[in-house]
Parts: sequence; C-alpha cells; structure tokens
Amino acid sequence: MKRALVYYVTTHGYGHGARSCDVLSAVLRRRPELTIHLISDLPESFLAPRLPAGDIHYRKGSFDVGMVQLDSVRVDVPATLRAARDLLAAWPAGVIQEVEYLKRVKAGLVVADIPGLPIQAAHRSGLPALAVGNFAWDWIYEPFAAEQPGWQPVVDTYRAAYADCDVLLRLPFHEPMRAFARQMDIPLLARPGVNRREALAAHTGADPATTWVLLSFSTLEWNREALDRVNRVSGCTFFTVRPLVWAGPRMVAVDRHQFPYADVMASCDVVVTKPGYGVMQECAVNDKPMVYVEREDFREYPILAAALKRHFRSVHLPAHKLYRGELGEALAAIPYASAPKERLEAGGDDQAAREIISRM
Repeated sequence: MKRALVYYVTTHGYGHGARSCDVLSAVLRRRPELTIHLISDLPESFLAPRLPAGDIHYRKGSFDVGMVQLDSVRVDVPATLRAARDLLAAWPAGVIQEVEYLKRVKAGLVVADIPGLPIQAAHRSGLPALAVGNFAWDWIYEPFAAEQPGWQPVVDTYRAAYADCDVLLRLPFHEPMRAFARQMDIPLLARPGVNRREALAAHTGADPATTWVLLSFSTLEWNREALDRVNRVSGCTFFTVRPLVWAGPRMVAVDRHQFPYADVMASCDVVVTKPGYGVMQECAVNDKPMVYVEREDFREYPILAAALKRHFRSVHLPAHKLYRGELGEALAAIPYASAPKERLEAGGDDQAAREIISRM
C-alpha cells in the first residue's frame, strides 16, 4: 500500500516554511512519486513556488502559536500566553482529529517543524515521527514560566509531546533540545541561489553599479521620516520581496514567482534582517554579509548572535536605529567587518531526505 508523508510546519515564521521546502525538495528528488501532505497556515503562494512538481496536497492548519509578533522584530508575550492557553484547551480534541486525519490520508510518516501536537498524534497512531528544528517551544517558553506560572502547563505539554518523537534532526544554531530523547545533528539545509543581477536590473531598472541591499523582513513599520532616511543612503538600492513594498526612488519590490528569494539574495551585496535560522542559512550558502538587529523576548537570540560573530561577516544595527531608518552607518561598516572564523557545512537537505525516506 502506498503510504504518504505528512509534514506539519509551524506558522511562527517564513523561515520554517522555507527550510521545510528545502527538505521536501530533496525528498522529491529521490522519490518523485511520493504523496506529500503539507500542513501549515503559511500561504500556499509562499510554499508552492519553492517546491518541484509532485503529488503535493496543501492543507491549512495551525498546531502551535509560536510567538505572537507585532512585526518581524518585536513580540507580544502576553498575547502569546493567551493564544497558548487556548491551544492547550483544544489540544486533546486536536490530537484525536489528527489521528483520524493520518488514518484517512494513509500516512506512513509524520515530520514536524516543530509543533508538538502532530508528533503526539503520530505516536498514538503507531506511526514514526521525526522533528526538524534548531529550537523547541518548551525551551522558548521556559523563562516565561519562571515569572508567570501560567506558562508552566504550556511548557509541560510540549515536553510530553516532544518525548514521543522518534528522532530529532537538529539543525545548526541550536539549543540543547533535551526534550527529544534521540537527536541527529545535520548541516545547513539550503542550496545557493543563482546570481541574476543582470536580469533583475533589466526587469526592475535598478542600477547594477550601486550596492544592492536586501531588506529581508516579512513586515516592518517605517513612517515617512524613516523612509526618507533610507532613501537618502547614498550608493545603495534597496530590494524587498513582495508582499513587502515601500515607496521611494531607491526601493525595488520583487515578485518571488518571477525571481525566487534565494536568487534575489544571491544577486544582492548585503542583507539587512533580524537573525533567524532561515535567513542565516541562506546568507551562509550564498556567502552574504549581514546587518542584523536584536530580537527582544526571544530566547534564541543569544545563540544566533554568537553564530553571527563566528560564521558571518556581520554588523549589529540597534533596533531603534532600524525603526528610524538609520541604516547608512551600519552598511558603511560592512566592508570592514571581520571575516568568518569558521565556514558552515551544507548538504543537510540530502541527509534529512535520506532519514525520512528510510523510515517510510
């Protein structure tokens, strides 16, 4: 009997979706006939262009709350707790629903990046369950529990679910992830994009002689004064990937269906962003320097910041300067940033694919 791969992706951020597509693409290179059910509240319009043609079924669904975000940088901790409590109240019914769903689609394996509920549903269905990630929600929420007891049931629920996982494919820039009994470290998942600078210049009218800066955010609030400051940065052209669009003579918005994100990054000279696994692995495989801002109330940040200093040419930009559009000083410092002390290995997508297929 043909069995399906069921892949659950958190809606916390687009980086989780991008790296999940890296893994699934590697799976389909080996098993193009495989049926895949991809479940996430991330837009299908974001996921589908990153995947090859195949028997892929998209389903809307959210099985964790991540961190409720005000924008790409700032989070709302009280709102996250309220959402997490709602999730816990619905958790038992959600497990039953997913057990029935896995039976209906003839699942052979479940992979989660990195909600816990689907792992628990797989375990109760007698199915193998893998997780992919560099941090887990029990660890992210743990410091909040020390200050607000209402968080502890959330932490405990995630730890119990993660304990049902057969193996964690642990990515670089990771926390210990002790909730998982068995772990396997794998390298970066992403593959380099294609430098399409000439095609981008012809399509957008951007001056290829300027420094091309990719503003890698899904959302960011800039008022008129901030935009004016950005547009006054000399010698630079600023690129975004739609739906993020800003007005200005130096601003260029690119459609990801015409130019994939990885190709846009490969064509640019420097990336301005918040630290996250997705953008960091893309910068690593494309050998791009980073201007990065700090992330408040997110436990992963010190690990990512340490990795930036070790593995990347990078310059820190204080968040208050980002919101004021004061990018010039940080961008001017990039050519003088220290070279990476250590290069990162790639090929994790192939390794993950082998592990997944071996368990189907």
